[in-house]
Amino acid sequence: MKHSLKHYKNASYAALAFVILGYVVKFYPAYLTGFDTAVQTAVRGDLPDTASRFWTSITVLGNVVPLFSLVLILSTFFYRKNWKAEIFFLVGSLFLMLGASTALKFLYQRPRPTIEWVISTIGYSFPSWHTAATMLVAGVLVIVLYQRCQDKLWRYLGQGLVIGLAILVALSRIYIGVHFPTDIIAGWLLALTLLLGLYPTYDRYRFTWRFQSKQK
Repeated sequence: MKHSLKHYKNASYAALAFVILGYVVKFYPAYLTGFDTAVQTAVRGDLPDTASRFWTSITVLGNVVPLFSLVLILSTFFYRKNWKAEIFFLVGSLFLMLGASTALKFLYQRPRPTIEWVISTIGYSFPSWHTAATMLVAGVLVIVLYQRCQDKLWRYLGQGLVIGLAILVALSRIYIGVHFPTDIIAGWLLALTLLLGLYPTYDRYRFTWRFQSKQK
């Protein structure tokens, strides 16, 4: 219980930070202009062709088809390993994030940046769905690797790889011009809120099902 309360408390901190940022975005967006512009300038530079090709290839990793294909592959792997709780954690948290981010976009209705876009898109800007989704999947994999991978070297390499890719996808959204940096921060906060909030339930079912021999 104490372990769960710690995670719930940390989830509430992340949610509170999201709400505060969202409040500023909604009612005082001018206060964020300096920060957003400075980060955009630093990340984008003069949009060199080589960098544009790199970042456009990275950003598609967070698109619906590649991401859900990855989740399907992971779910199949977990199923064959008889890791049922891991499947529910991965798929359930992703669909909750999808619903939450869609609702939040319509709640805040932040227009996308007016700077040049490398790739066009539609919809509102805050929070970044690509950022939240990729970091959420990466976070679930970090947890699963921590619990399942006995080799420390491979565990750390795997965790570093998935987190690194999630960060690159987030930066790509700034580079291609379709998100403000504060949209990215909001996406990370949303993913963190869901991960911390859902982890105790996942861990409880994982323990119970293993005890009952319903999963490995």
